[in-house]
Amino acid sequence: MAIGRRAFLGTLGAGLAGTRFAAAQSVGRGAPPVPVRKATTTTLFKSPEGYPNAITATQDGLWIGEQKSDNACLVDWNGKLLKTIKTESKNTSGMGVGGGFIWMAANAAPNGIFQTDMTSKTVSHRQIPLGGGGCHGVEYVDGKLWIAALRLRGILRVDAKTWEPEFLIPYAVPRAHGVAWDKGGIWMVTGDDQGAGLIKYDAESGRVLETVRLAESDPDPHGLALHNGALYSCDAGIHPGWPDNKSPTHGYIFRIDLL
Repeated sequence: MAIGRRAFLGTLGAGLAGTRFAAAQSVGRGAPPVPVRKATTTTLFKSPEGYPNAITATQDGLWIGEQKSDNACLVDWNGKLLKTIKTESKNTSGMGVGGGFIWMAANAAPNGIFQTDMTSKTVSHRQIPLGGGGCHGVEYVDGKLWIAALRLRGILRVDAKTWEPEFLIPYAVPRAHGVAWDKGGIWMVTGDDQGAGLIKYDAESGRVLETVRLAESDPDPHGLALHNGALYSCDAGIHPGWPDNKSPTHGYIFRIDLL
């Protein structure tokens, strides 16, 4: 499905042959410099099970995807557990809530996105379009899923009903994790050998709007959510190349305030 006037992408490797969807175009020379912002973090409360690897905000509270049990836990903004939904996801590394369902992203076999209803029943299990593989972030927005797809190295927009891929925002950062919708923009957790941070893309063009660099002393970000103008993340305590629970704030939810 082509969107607007964006370039038609006929192929993106062998797995994309014959598939129609729009891709973000790279920003050419002469583009204004991307702002780099600082932020402060505030540790709030520990997740119900201690391994939060995905979060998303709803009007009911904060949903937390637990990495080891793969449960979806709803808590209020003080951390009180309100509901637990069991899912069939494995090594959950992203989640979205919308349309009456929980969308859990599995980052271990059998991978894919697990659509689960509020009674813990699996409605569907589908692979990420255009190549499958692992996932490090999901956000549900108006019937669409924004998926941080590791194999594609991009944020892929997919129609939640038809499972049609529609738009891809490529990313070049070494580490990509949770994503959060922000009024026409998409925030994503990033990281490199200099540390962790955030990057914000325009959801229509894929252009980088701004970046955020977190301090080495800040919690290690994994999931990402936006609520009342503030960003929230979680420290799973599990990080590639690190001993488990190396971070002193492992298991905690924390707020990110941009400066």
